[in-house]
This record gives sequence, structure tokens and C-alpha cells, in this order.
Amino acid sequence: MATANKNLSVYDKASIPNAKDFRFGIVVSEWNTEVTEGLFNGAIEALLDCGAVKENIIRWDVPGSFELTYGSKKMIATKNVDAVIAIGSVIQGETKHFDFVCSATAQGIKDLNVQTDTPVIFCVLTDNNLQQAIDRSGGKHGNKGTEAAIAAIKMAALGN
Repeated sequence: MATANKNLSVYDKASIPNAKDFRFGIVVSEWNTEVTEGLFNGAIEALLDCGAVKENIIRWDVPGSFELTYGSKKMIATKNVDAVIAIGSVIQGETKHFDFVCSATAQGIKDLNVQTDTPVIFCVLTDNNLQQAIDRSGGKHGNKGTEAAIAAIKMAALGN
């Protein structure tokens, strides 16, 4: 398992560009809010810790992970952001719905990265159960939202 014995929230602040001059968009799925709010909190805390200005962070909510691609696309088109973090959580159920949502969301975010000059960070947990998602959104493995924020800062700096 990729997160075994790894805390996703650990980063070396000295190796990360200062985020004070960047604008960030965060698009958050309203599905599995216990998880997505944890991811959002991890992302916002890391952005602020690395110098981002609260007024330069824009949050939009969308109904589910499938809608993250459209929300991210519209944010890029209308809000002049340097990077977008797409936050979602899809938990395995009894049907193939999980596979379709995960695949389409990953493809959509990838497409935005190819088609636009604004990086979109994939912060969508695709777990087998709720406990795994909790463990990665502020639980025993730290917070994937923190990791996504650090990636967003690095990618924003790369683009400037």
C-alpha cells in the first residue's frame, strides 16, 4: 500500500516556493463531506502555512466528484487562478458506479492539465471503505489535502 507508514501531511517548508503571490482555486465535492471537508482543511492550512493569502484562495462546491472537472474548468476560465485543487472522495460500493466515476474524474482532470495552462491537482480519494478515506483525510495517514496543496504551490511556481 502506497500510504503504509507514510504521513501525507509531512513536508519541508524550506523546499517549497512562497505562495504569497499565487491565486488558488479549490473545487470541493459535496459528496462524502466528512472526507472532503477534512481534505479541504488540510489543503487550506498548508496553503496558508506556505504564505498564501486567504483572499487569494477561492472555494467552489460541486455536487460530486464527477462534477469536479467542470467546476475546475469554469474556475480556470473565470477566476484567474494559478492552480486548482480538485477535492473529492469516491468510496467503493456494490456496483460498477465507483469505477466509472473514478475513471471519468481522473480522465477529466488529466484532460484539463493537457488542455489548459493552469495546473489542476487531483485530490480525489478512491478508497475501498470509509475508514480508508478518513485515514487519508486527517486520520492516521495524515491528509492528502495537505499533499495536494504542496503540489499546487509547486506547480503554480513552475507555471510562473
